[in-house]
Parts: sequence; structure tokens; C-alpha cells
Amino acid sequence: MPDSINVSIPAPNIQTLRISIIGETPLIYHKWSEKARKMIEDKQQKKAVKAKEARNPEQEYKDSYYYNSDGKISFPANSIKQSLVGACRFLGKDVPMTLIRGSVFVVGDQDDLIPVKFKKEQMRTDRVVIGMGTTDVRYRGELREWEIDLIIKYNADILSPEQVVNLLQTAGFSQGLGEWRPERNGNFGTFKVKTT
Repeated sequence: MPDSINVSIPAPNIQTLRISIIGETPLIYHKWSEKARKMIEDKQQKKAVKAKEARNPEQEYKDSYYYNSDGKISFPANSIKQSLVGACRFLGKDVPMTLIRGSVFVVGDQDDLIPVKFKKEQMRTDRVVIGMGTTDVRYRGELREWEIDLIIKYNADILSPEQVVNLLQTAGFSQGLGEWRPERNGNFGTFKVKTT
């Protein structure tokens, strides 16, 4: 049995930052629907394929949103964290993604969701290309003039509050949230930090 080694491991200096982000461009939703998940499961389990039902655009539009347990339109906390991690690509080698993954966390509810405040909600009808050039239509929700109040936990021994805010600003400009965001060759879902 090897001799024990005395190693000093300091407790992490975890701090909490409460901050809001304001949408600069519309936020487009496209939640993975329960119907789509069921169709894939049935196909993998070799169940008989049912005839296609008539589409219900209004229902598809409503189902594109995330709703919290109070029925409010929300957004996944982890998607916001992924935006922060992705922003590291624009900050040089001094800020590796692995550092941010383990140093910053966006707090959601028990379902990892955060409510979104907005002034306008509407249905989009978008042409999308799937598979080998096949064209389809998607009915999705879009929020305009939106805002999200965030609770961010971070390791203050690694990042300062100012660095967290700057990371969030970079994420809002270069990554965005939702469908057709800058990270995915679009212009939607961009945001900025709300200053007080």
C-alpha cells in the first residue's frame, strides 16, 4: 500500500451572479417534439409504420416551445451554457472550452428551464431542407423583444464577474440562442447583457 500524500485542495470559491440578457433579434424555437421522438422509437423497434396524419400547423407551432411546470414559455439553461462555451472560440487559446465547462453554470428549474419574458409571440412558417435535398415546411414559435433573467454560478478563483459578463456578451454576439442563430449561419437569437 503506497504512503499517503498530503495534498492541499482548497474549497472552490463558488459565487452567484444574477444578470439579464435582452434579445437583439427574434428567438426562434424548435423543440424536439414528442411525436417525432415516438416515430423514431417506433422505427428502431420495427413497429408498423402508421399512415401519415394530416398536419396541424397550430399544434406544431405550440409544440415547438419549451414550457415550464407553470406553463410559461421557457428556454433550456444548458443551451445558454453551451452558448457560453462556444464563445471561447473567439477568445483565443487562453480561454479553453474545458475551462468554461467546469467553471460556469447557468441555473434552471428542476427541468433545466428558465422562463422567458417577451412582448410579441408569433408563428413562423419556414421552408427547411432535410436529408438529401428534400424540402419540408416547419411551423415554429418566434419571440420578439425577449428577455431572460439568469442565475449564473461561477468559480471566482478562475473568473471574475466582469469576465463572466464579457463572456456572456461575446456569446450573445457570436453564438446566439435557438434556431438560425449565428453559430448555425443565421442572424437570429442574438442578445446582449442588460445593464443597470
